[in-house]
Amino acid sequence: MNESFDILLASPRGFCAGVERAIETVKLCLEKHGRPVYVLHEIVHNKHVIMELEKSGAIFVEHLNDIRKGEVCIFSAHGVSTAVEKYAAELGLRTVDATCPLVSSVHRMVEKYHSIDYDVLIIGHHNHPEVEGTAGRVFGRVHIVADEIEAEKIEVNDRKKVAYVTQTTLCKSDVRGILAILKERFPDIKGPRSNICFATQNRQNAVKQLAESSDLLLVVGSRNSSNSNRLKEVGLKCNIRTHLIDDKDDIHPEWLRGIKKVGITAGASAPERLVEGVIDWMVLHGGKKVIEMEGITEKIHFKPAILS
Repeated sequence: MNESFDILLASPRGFCAGVERAIETVKLCLEKHGRPVYVLHEIVHNKHVIMELEKSGAIFVEHLNDIRKGEVCIFSAHGVSTAVEKYAAELGLRTVDATCPLVSSVHRMVEKYHSIDYDVLIIGHHNHPEVEGTAGRVFGRVHIVADEIEAEKIEVNDRKKVAYVTQTTLCKSDVRGILAILKERFPDIKGPRSNICFATQNRQNAVKQLAESSDLLLVVGSRNSSNSNRLKEVGLKCNIRTHLIDDKDDIHPEWLRGIKKVGITAGASAPERLVEGVIDWMVLHGGKKVIEMEGITEKIHFKPAILS
């Protein structure tokens, strides 16, 4: 029998405005155009959201060739390259762009710098769909920089004409060391104060606050969710035992031994019902009091995308 413990909930947590918009877009397309609608890649990185939308009639594909001419094709919240947009048009698909507006703003920065002959450095993870989509907004003079080693090695055409952007779901600590090297190598480098989205930063700050009072931290989110993995990393850097879980079924009862306070948060693509499931599990295993931490209230809402 586990000893009793308190349950602390991060605030904010879970869905961000971009994820809500993307999911609303799929549901609205199903309502307006009927089954099926197709989505290129996962609309957001959460297996429960994907399964729920599949039951409603969404079909997730990895290749545009898997969609018949005339069908509705939704681009995910992570964004796509211009080549993907053009190919979808060539195939005669009816496209809906559910790219998060904050990611779209990064696309515009890349296009602006590229148009004035700058090499553009994208600080982010190789093979992540957001980074691939951002890099694919232009052709040539664009480079992905994933770590400090790559920052030391990157070569550009003109050292005085270099700019950077960042993947929106990183931690500031991910960027700090890389950017320091780039600024040393290219003193005239241009770029934003930060491309890390407000929701990502708010959730990371909430984890830091949670870590001050918790003995164990659980991050609800899928393994392929970048922002969920960053929340786990923040917890670990705060020296808190931290686990990334898809849902309550991933919890191991032995994690609770000697624990007095369990902190719970959720990635920006994880629905609140999964957090509620974790809370219910905790209550059955000794959780006695649920405490909602104070935090920033996010009021931004993006309208869903429509058929172009």
